[in-house]
Amino acid sequence: MPSSIFDRDLPRTAANFAALSPLTFIERAAAVFPRLPAVVHGPIRRDWGEVYARCRRLAQALVRRGLGRGDTVAVMLPNTPEMVEAHFGIPMAGCVLNAINTRLDPEAVAFMLEHGEAKLVIVDREFSATVKAALARLRQPLEVVDVDDPVYAGPGERIGGIDYEALLAEGSPEFAWQPATDEWDAIALNYTSGTTGNPKGVVYHHRGAYLNAVSNILVWALPHHPVYLWTLPMFHCNGWCFPWTVAAMAGTNVCLRRVEAAAIFEAIRAHRVTHYCGAPIVHSLLINAPAEMKQGIAQRVSAMVAGAAPPAAMIEGMERLGFDLTHVYGLTEVYGPATVCARQPEWSELDLGERAAKNGRQGVRYPMEEAVTVLDPDTLAPVPADGETIGEVMFRGNITMKGYLKNPSATGKAFAGGWFRSGDLAVVYPDGYLRIKDRSKDIIISGGENISSIEVEDVLYRHPAVMIAAVVAAPDAKWGEVPCAFIEPREGATVTADELAAHCRAHLAGFKVPKKFVFGPVPKTNTGKIQKFLLRQQAGSAAAIDV
Repeated sequence: MPSSIFDRDLPRTAANFAALSPLTFIERAAAVFPRLPAVVHGPIRRDWGEVYARCRRLAQALVRRGLGRGDTVAVMLPNTPEMVEAHFGIPMAGCVLNAINTRLDPEAVAFMLEHGEAKLVIVDREFSATVKAALARLRQPLEVVDVDDPVYAGPGERIGGIDYEALLAEGSPEFAWQPATDEWDAIALNYTSGTTGNPKGVVYHHRGAYLNAVSNILVWALPHHPVYLWTLPMFHCNGWCFPWTVAAMAGTNVCLRRVEAAAIFEAIRAHRVTHYCGAPIVHSLLINAPAEMKQGIAQRVSAMVAGAAPPAAMIEGMERLGFDLTHVYGLTEVYGPATVCARQPEWSELDLGERAAKNGRQGVRYPMEEAVTVLDPDTLAPVPADGETIGEVMFRGNITMKGYLKNPSATGKAFAGGWFRSGDLAVVYPDGYLRIKDRSKDIIISGGENISSIEVEDVLYRHPAVMIAAVVAAPDAKWGEVPCAFIEPREGATVTADELAAHCRAHLAGFKVPKKFVFGPVPKTNTGKIQKFLLRQQAGSAAAIDV
C-alpha cells in the first residue's frame, strides 16, 4: 500500500521522538527542584539534587563492574533511601531491578537469584541471615553489597565484600547515563507466587512503568510536591510504581522500615504526610489504634487501599480519622493497581452502607490502561452488565507485563486470545464497574502478601501423618485472609494443629503458615478432585482450629 501523505518526508528522529522511561522523572525533579526535599529517613534529609547525584553514582559503579543492559541486580531492602535509589540508579546503568520480598525464606530467595540470573545483590543487614543461607544454595558465587541503615539497631552481619556507601563512592555524581533507547527494554523483574510452588518472574518495561506512574497521578489527583509515606513495601510491584510517581511530582519520600501504628501516626504528624498506600491490614491498624495515638493531625490525608473490598467499618473508620480512602485493584502482572473505584459525585449523598457497597467494587480501568473487561474465558464474549453473570477479568494495553521470564508456555497461556487473563472471576454492574467474586488461581492474599495454596499443600504433604491436604483462604478480621488447611490424616495416624504449624514453619516463610486447621474427610468429586469451593464455604466455621 502507498504510504500516507503524513508519512512522507516526516521522519522519526531524536528531535521528535523519545522512548518513554520513568527515569526522566528524577532528571527533571533534580533540574527544576534540586533543593526540595526528596527523602526523609530518621536523621537523613536529602533533596532531589542529592538523590539524583547518588543514583548516578550507583549507576556508574555498576557499569564499572561490567554490568549493563539486561543484567539483573537484586535488592533485599526495606523501605529505606537505598531502595528509592535502586529504582533509578540500577536501570540508569541499563540493568534490571529485582526487588525481593524481605519476608521470604532462603529457598525462595535462592530460586529468584538463580532464575533471574542476578549479577549482584544489595542487602540490608537485617536480612543478612536469610540472604547468606540463600547464597549457600547457589551454584555460582554472587557479589554482595551491604547496607547498614543508621535507623536499624537489630541483629545482622555484613556478608558482602563492599559497603553500599563505598560502592557509591566508585561512581561520579556527573555520570552521563543514557536513557533507554527502546521503551520495551526491561526495567524490573518481580516474582509472583501464581498457583505453583516456584514463583513466576514478571518482567516490566520502561513504557509500562512510565505510564502507570503517570496514571497514579491522574487517579489520585496527586498535587505538586506531595509528602508520601512508604507504608507499602517497595518490593510489591515496585511500590505500585510510586517511586517513579513521587519523582514525577518532586514529592517527598518519607521512609519507614516497619509498619507500626505509632510510627505511622508520628510520621504523618512530624512530616505532614499527605498520601500513603497499603493493604487493608494497614488501614485497619490505624483505625484500631488507641485514640491518643491519632491526635494532632490537622492536614487531609489521602489513603489508597488494594485487595479486598473495604468494609463499611473501614470506610467509616477512615472518615473518622479524616482520611480520604481510594480503592484500587490489580496484580503484579499489570504493575500493581490497574483499576480504580472512581467515585461519582452523587455517591456522597448515600448512607454509609450504600456508599460502602459502591466503594467496595474494583471499579474501572486506570487512565492509561487501554482496556479492562470481564469476558467468558472460553468464548471471550463480554458478560452482560447485570451484576450477576461471572466471567474472568482481562486486561489489555501498555500497563501489562512483557511476560513471564523463561516461561513461554505460561506467557502464552496468560495472553491467549489477545488479553491478559488475570484468573480473577468477577461481575460487571450496569454502570460498568466490576466486582471480584472469586480467584480461580486459589491465591490467598493475606495482609497484602500473595500465598500459593499449592506451595503450602506441598509442605503439608511432607508430614508423615498427612494423607490429603487442601489449603484455601479463610476470612480474617486482621489480615483479610489467612491460609486454612483441611487435613485428612493417614489411617491410624494422629497429628495436631500445633505440630503441623511447626512443620510448616520449618519449611515456609512465617506468613505462609496456615493459621487455621480443620481435620476430617476432605470432600472430593467422583474422579477424586478436591472440591475447594466447598472448603471455602467451611473455612470460616467454628470447626477450624486456630494456631
